[in-house]
Amino acid sequence: MTPTRPCISVAEAQTPCYVGIDLGGTTIKLGVVDDLGRPLVRTTIDTRVENGPEDGACRMGQAVREAIAALGLPQTAVARVGLGSPGILDVCAGVMVNPTNFPGWGGFPLRDRVSHHCGLPVALVNDANAAAYGEFWVGSGRAFRSLVLLTLGTGVGCGIIIGDVLVEGENGHGAECGHVLIDPSPRARRCSCGQTGHLEAYASATGVIQRAREALASGRPTTLARRVADGSDLTPRLLAEEAEAGDALATQIILRTARYLALGIVSVLHTIDPACVLLGGAMTFGGRESVVGQRFLRTVRHHVKRRTFPTLAARLQIDFASLGTEAGYLGAAGIARLEHHKSRRKPAVWP
Repeated sequence: MTPTRPCISVAEAQTPCYVGIDLGGTTIKLGVVDDLGRPLVRTTIDTRVENGPEDGACRMGQAVREAIAALGLPQTAVARVGLGSPGILDVCAGVMVNPTNFPGWGGFPLRDRVSHHCGLPVALVNDANAAAYGEFWVGSGRAFRSLVLLTLGTGVGCGIIIGDVLVEGENGHGAECGHVLIDPSPRARRCSCGQTGHLEAYASATGVIQRAREALASGRPTTLARRVADGSDLTPRLLAEEAEAGDALATQIILRTARYLALGIVSVLHTIDPACVLLGGAMTFGGRESVVGQRFLRTVRHHVKRRTFPTLAARLQIDFASLGTEAGYLGAAGIARLEHHKSRRKPAVWP
């Protein structure tokens, strides 16, 4: 488990400060950070999607005001709020576009309503991009000028940073690397988006569990069968536990996942040429703290090296992300900071 970053005191903070919000389907994480990305306070509130977007915007705004007040900061000490939101966004309009897990929230002026309720300007950003920026600013990517963050969970999310620039694309679909094609065959697995052969169909938790169920149904010997029969849920965590205990099938599924992931990474490398690729999210099979997680990472590196240009293979860093569940709000705060500094730059005066 990734350790929580320690909070600093107001006396230690370098101003201006920023607020980062990580909007999730169940909970909303929020934190106030200083200009160096150090948290002063963090809190969590329920999302209550069913209550509608205005209620959510109101409670997010109220949580921002309460967090600032709890620190004893004047409102003027906080420059801006960053709001990381899931799904496809129209960033210019400040709205979510057809959000599957937020029925009724599509088209709602989320950015502007949160800004209204908290009394501060708000920058809206995709949650995967926010997490990537968090790692770039204060996490595993802080030593690099460019990075790709792949978040492995129910799906495969991605954020790409080049310099201080988020790759968002013309239509807000940039960095959707979970949907790069890795299997064009007629029997390719179906992705959650409805297409076939995408990376997400193979390297997400959904895809991994589907492959594990198929292996169990085939009758292959494995301790997974006993664990499931005893009532354990078939999850990536269970696979990691049994692989750690020496189960061959669980180990094979995890290492094949690493191979599939490497195929997607190679396509991204030959398009972006980043300095590093980070792996985060809930499905890292124990990460750097476990033998299985380390083997998973080595296998990803091995297959990437086999399939990419020698120069890229020699220079690229592939590692686990380090911020865990804090990446979203920290990155959203970082985007707010970036927007604040951009707004203060004076336009050039031409003769």
